[in-house]
Amino acid sequence: MFESLPAMAVFVNVVESGSFSGAARTLNLSKSAVSKTVSRLEESLGTRLLNRTTRKLSLTEAGRAYYEGCRRMLNEAEAASQAVHRLTDAPRGTLRVNLPMSFGILQVAPLLPAFLERYPEIDLDAAFEDRVVDLVEEGYDLAIRVGVLADSSLIARRLAPNRRILCAAPSYLERHGTPQSPESLAAHSCLLYSYQASGDTWRLNGSEGERSVRVNGRVRLNNGEAIRCAAVAGLGIAYLPTFIAGPDLQAGRLVAVLPDWIDGGLGAVNAVYPAGRHLSPKVRVFIDYLASCFGTEPSWDRDLCASV
Repeated sequence: MFESLPAMAVFVNVVESGSFSGAARTLNLSKSAVSKTVSRLEESLGTRLLNRTTRKLSLTEAGRAYYEGCRRMLNEAEAASQAVHRLTDAPRGTLRVNLPMSFGILQVAPLLPAFLERYPEIDLDAAFEDRVVDLVEEGYDLAIRVGVLADSSLIARRLAPNRRILCAAPSYLERHGTPQSPESLAAHSCLLYSYQASGDTWRLNGSEGERSVRVNGRVRLNNGEAIRCAAVAGLGIAYLPTFIAGPDLQAGRLVAVLPDWIDGGLGAVNAVYPAGRHLSPKVRVFIDYLASCFGTEPSWDRDLCASV
């Protein structure tokens, strides 16, 4: 079938300009090219669309019906094109984001009101969960991921470091003393994380290299925020990401234990999005906004200790 939008546009221009030569000037085509396009349309449709005389053109009954249909289709195509341009020229539309539970709630959620105020044409659909989602299959624009990224085709932009620090409440250390070496952690009550890949072995990095210490304790939990609460309550020594423990360390509710032994080999906080896609303005401004808020030294790492 020859009935394509470009051919319809030629026909509509002929009708609205009243001549082949007028349409040719408007479309920057030759008069013969315009005439051949209309003839091929008529051949494809099996009917005459225009009555041609030496002085003027007029629509046949079929031509008038076809013109009205073509005009509607061209109007809708133009509206669709404008809608796309509106979405791609400025930050607008629905932004679907997937975020890890603890980091998302603690560090991203407080930043969202100011972001939405800055970009009033963006609607936010954010899912807070620790499950690793398939961005393309599940329709997410981007995800925030914390840790070492698995090999994938996703594009990643680093937003902040990801560090882990040993910490405890002053009350716990007053009762049980302060560990002086990684090995001495084995004699303390440690708060255990159920999903830690290395089990109950804590890997520590310091100026003397890496140490692995087998720890134990009465409390085992499957959530970092719950471990933080237990540590603040004086139940033991925790090994927590600084994005969870940072505010309590800064406020003195927790203190750093063995501050020269901080695990900085945990990857980073990254924004990831599918490769091969044009980065839409709504995604770009969200990533830029988080990067500017976190900065080179994120708020949760500020003033913790000299080695952070």
